Amino acid sequence: MATYSPFRDYDRLDSLKALFFSAPARVSFEFFPPKTALMEEKLWESLLLLAPLRPAFVSVTYGAGGSTRDRTHATVKRILQETELTPAAHLTCVGATREEIDAVAALYWESGVRHIVALRGDLSEVAGGRYTPHPGGYAYASDLVAGLKRIGDFEISVAAYPETHPEATSSEADLDNLKRKLDAGATRAITQFFFEVDVYLRFLERARGAGISVPIVPGILPVTNYTQMKRFARMCGASVPDWLANLFEGSDENPELRALLAASIAAEQCRLLRAAGVEEFHFYTLNRAKLTLAICHILGLHAPLPARK
Repeated sequence: MATYSPFRDYDRLDSLKALFFSAPARVSFEFFPPKTALMEEKLWESLLLLAPLRPAFVSVTYGAGGSTRDRTHATVKRILQETELTPAAHLTCVGATREEIDAVAALYWESGVRHIVALRGDLSEVAGGRYTPHPGGYAYASDLVAGLKRIGDFEISVAAYPETHPEATSSEADLDNLKRKLDAGATRAITQFFFEVDVYLRFLERARGAGISVPIVPGILPVTNYTQMKRFARMCGASVPDWLANLFEGSDENPELRALLAASIAAEQCRLLRAAGVEEFHFYTLNRAKLTLAICHILGLHAPLPARK
């Protein structure tokens, strides 16, 4: 079977360019909460730079083992209070009882947060990395989704795995798990990152064939640190094609080249997905706003120009 490779099918570029500018894609962005004052400053610079693109929402992650719970809450609350962006808070099942998670969710609801990204989560590497349900906690994401819906009428996004979750017994079992999360009340699935466009399209076809009709939004990871991405891929079961390794070969000491490659690859990936009818994208920004902004610009999403004085 033919696989995706970047920089192909440019005979369609003119028609796709017209598509992008007549009907720009819808986007959302993921950030991680800052650990230091300097990182907080960088995060807010990133948020303000991307805000004019009017994303559907911006999500804030929850560290492995629940390690960033307080920072996630503080970041989400500040986004809600100080910007016009719609925040989505990540919540996981890890390291807390149902009562503790319910209390966090209730606090979000009372604060005006209406969107949650509900995940099973993983233990930190320090804690062994292998997930086991917390005693008295929500065992799995489907349980968490059901619990959240009892607290408030949240909009809930959940994770999907085009290449199958690494702990799933089969792709069919993994798809059944996604259906359980949706049946519990989730209204959107966001995929783990991938690089072969065909992987997402085949997964979407299987999901639709299984009766799943909610939006399944492709998660896009612009790659600026190839070594870091390989580690992420091992953790989540994403494959890394040879062509990607070949493109980044020799770029370790050249950050400008890596940024150019990242923007070109991600934009081409999104272009081919748009050609297949995909209209919404979720970007794993890693708090690198300028790169994400460049990719969105290529896709036809432009920040409004300031009014002339």
